[in-house]
Amino acid sequence: MRRVYALLLAAAMVVAAGCGGAPSGSGGLDDGKTIKIGFIGPLSGDVKSYGVSAFNGFELALEQAGYKAGDFTIEYVKDDDRGRPEEGTNLAIKQITQDGVKAIVGSVTSDVTKAVSEIANQHGVVMITGTATADTVTVDDQGKRKPFVFRTCFLDSTQGKVAAKFALEELGKKTAAILYDKGNPYTVGLAEAFKSAFVAGGGQIVAEESYGRDDTDFSAIVTKVATANPEVLYLPDYYNKVSLIGQAVRAKGLDVVLLGADGWDSTDLDFQIMDGGYFTAHYSPTEPREAVQKFVQAYREKYGSDPDSFAALVYDATNMLLEAIRQAGTDDPDKIREALQNLKDFPAVGGDLSFDANGNPVKDVTIQKVNKDGTFEFVTKITP
Repeated sequence: MRRVYALLLAAAMVVAAGCGGAPSGSGGLDDGKTIKIGFIGPLSGDVKSYGVSAFNGFELALEQAGYKAGDFTIEYVKDDDRGRPEEGTNLAIKQITQDGVKAIVGSVTSDVTKAVSEIANQHGVVMITGTATADTVTVDDQGKRKPFVFRTCFLDSTQGKVAAKFALEELGKKTAAILYDKGNPYTVGLAEAFKSAFVAGGGQIVAEESYGRDDTDFSAIVTKVATANPEVLYLPDYYNKVSLIGQAVRAKGLDVVLLGADGWDSTDLDFQIMDGGYFTAHYSPTEPREAVQKFVQAYREKYGSDPDSFAALVYDATNMLLEAIRQAGTDDPDKIREALQNLKDFPAVGGDLSFDANGNPVKDVTIQKVNKDGTFEFVTKITP
């Protein structure tokens, strides 16, 4: 497996003529065996930073593989869901019924990905997300497995527990407050997991407040939090929202450690405001492991910046899909699904990956620190 992956990574980077800006692309000569895969992500809207990074990881993996998976030439369809579940549903239907994709990489946020996963699973089309962490992505609300759905990221329940463990054991804090978006399954799940683990570990939740998706003024709820005087403020939301909350925290002069989740992992985070905060992440570009540094170097050469977790996770997801197609030797989605489920210790940027019975990876969680100079600092890795 490692040898095959090394060959994929060593393949010459080939960009298809006419691919740039077009809805689909491929590299190399078409030998008559072509398979089409889809990319769905938020390339515009509130969290477009995530979508752009995700597509970069997708594109880099395809280029390094020469747009090939075994004997198959890869063509792709790229669509923008704008971070909206209804868009994700419509695009998944379009890609499957009109474009004829046999697999989908995406989406990015959990609420959209859940919508896409329902369509993919109903149609028997493989879907692998790099970044959707909600527990009910690969299983339904009753906990039943969606057999065609996979992911390369850890679950919200996992990173919530690790954040609590870090606060208690590494930071030595015993009191915490939580602010979360009551309408977003991502933030709700994280808040619940953190709360449960923090209390079970001997900590106390002294304040818990919710807000709406479109709220921009957080002065009132931060004032409520200030009266409780927590040592840690857990903010499990995306970079744009936590930056606004951070501004309210700083304006109030609240002396508290800011702690969050993988939604912080964006170059658009307000680094000055969030300086000194910590968050759970899937990888760190400063981790010295060889697989990480090779990926970071290739990404820098192509895009001129360091890759965030979204780029790394989708890069891994795309490479795992390509390997599954190669092993399956067919464009039959059911055979590709079977090959993907059976991949063992696949050498990825996020570590050696295998899937559990629910299509989720078992992996350590990285802790990163925010620096005001616009960088993230690798702190440690924690086993859930």
